[in-house]
Amino acid sequence: MQSLCKNHFLQQLYRKIDGAVLWSQNERNLDCIITFQTHSVLQRFMLRFDMLQLDCNDHLLVYDGAHAVATPKIDISCRNTKNTVNALLTRTNFVTLKYVTDGWGTDANGFKLVITSVKDPKHTCKDFTCATREFCIHPDLLCDGINHCGDNSDESVQNLCQSETSSTVFGLDMTWFVLIVVGVLLVLSALIVAVAICVCRRQDENAANANTALQMHHTADTNGSSKHLHYHGLSVGGTLTRDHGHTQLPASGNWHHPAGPSGYHRTPHNYLKMATKVRPIWCLANSVN
Repeated sequence: MQSLCKNHFLQQLYRKIDGAVLWSQNERNLDCIITFQTHSVLQRFMLRFDMLQLDCNDHLLVYDGAHAVATPKIDISCRNTKNTVNALLTRTNFVTLKYVTDGWGTDANGFKLVITSVKDPKHTCKDFTCATREFCIHPDLLCDGINHCGDNSDESVQNLCQSETSSTVFGLDMTWFVLIVVGVLLVLSALIVAVAICVCRRQDENAANANTALQMHHTADTNGSSKHLHYHGLSVGGTLTRDHGHTQLPASGNWHHPAGPSGYHRTPHNYLKMATKVRPIWCLANSVN
């Protein structure tokens, strides 16, 4: 109530409502007036207390009209409780509340007032009709956790209230839930694509390394095998003889450690070691010839 009782220009305006809940708890030194109005002249207000326990020096006056004049419809104080005050119905489409409190109170003092704009059964109702009194209320007041009809029929509509409950997932609105799920799927898709790209690049690098190793192996193999000549018949004087196009080296002399430029001789069945340096025999044979 205190937030509605602030002294500004809105205090002087009529507040048009379909329904409202007013709370007050241990509010002190208040003296304010609030006026509510229905959206249609065919409507009127129903007031019902869910909690009522005022201090004896506090008063809540209810006026059936747009001004706090003449005699109030009811003057509520400490002698009244929610059990003794039944639902209040206005005759006009206005209701004015005047709330006066003193400077003392406890947290137990206050009230909870439910105000609802209703239309009588004699008028055509295109909205929701309450079960007991057949009042017509706005559909926005259904399934909001507040007993606007007084018989709780606006909160026990099976089909409508179940659909309102099913529109939330894990406490989230369905729209937000769908957006979160789509966002998570997009992030997972991006991660999967990134991993696939990394794997493909790694495979390409491995294939390139394998091709390079095979090429170097082929080059080393060519440099060695094409120059393997067989020499024989070498005399002591150092002459070489060839037999059927092949020359055989003698067993003596320095032929096992020939001098000459270095060549490459592959290590058999080991593709990780590129080559080892040796001094090929063909270099010396060529120099002799």
